[in-house]
Amino acid sequence: MAPAITTFLFIAFVSFTVVKVAFASDPDILTDYVLPPNTTTATDASYFTYTGVRSIVNTTYPSKFTVIKASLKEFPGLLGQSVSYAILQFPVGSLNPLHIHPRATELLFVIAGSLQVGFVDTTNTLFSQKLETGDMFVFPKGLVHYQYNNANGTEPALAVSAFGSASAGTQSIANSVFNSTIYEGILAESFKTSADVIEKIESGLKS
Repeated sequence: MAPAITTFLFIAFVSFTVVKVAFASDPDILTDYVLPPNTTTATDASYFTYTGVRSIVNTTYPSKFTVIKASLKEFPGLLGQSVSYAILQFPVGSLNPLHIHPRATELLFVIAGSLQVGFVDTTNTLFSQKLETGDMFVFPKGLVHYQYNNANGTEPALAVSAFGSASAGTQSIANSVFNSTIYEGILAESFKTSADVIEKIESGLKS
């Protein structure tokens, strides 16, 4: 039985009070905070409060890799604050596939379990590492990266990621390449393969 997700939040969020080291990429603001368009005042503290992470407290791990985000889309109070979070839940053998965050560095903190992580820089050098509970890892802004809970393991993993932007953005490499309208001939030439192989990959992603 997978262990329950319980009181990790205090440890995680206190640890990330230094989130500004994630090199915020959002523009600086000239006021205490920013309100949504056509709003002149914050009526109360609810605007600065987000309760969307409560759903994972005292629950068991999901059956597949799951992300719960606290970004500008989910939490309007982050507007102009250059910070956001993501809670990453990894059952055994699950993968956060290759992706990039075009607008922010990611600082990942492993709360429970262990993860294999890595990123590739612009010289095509892979930097990979096994992280244990309590470890942190930084993924530079805009570089392809992944996180994986080894299928040979026996425990799920839990991590919190902090971003130096209220809207870091996530672009899946596979979906961007193979689930777009790029002509299959261009993909086949780019990957030095045949159109049949490209079609099989596209079909697999859509299924």
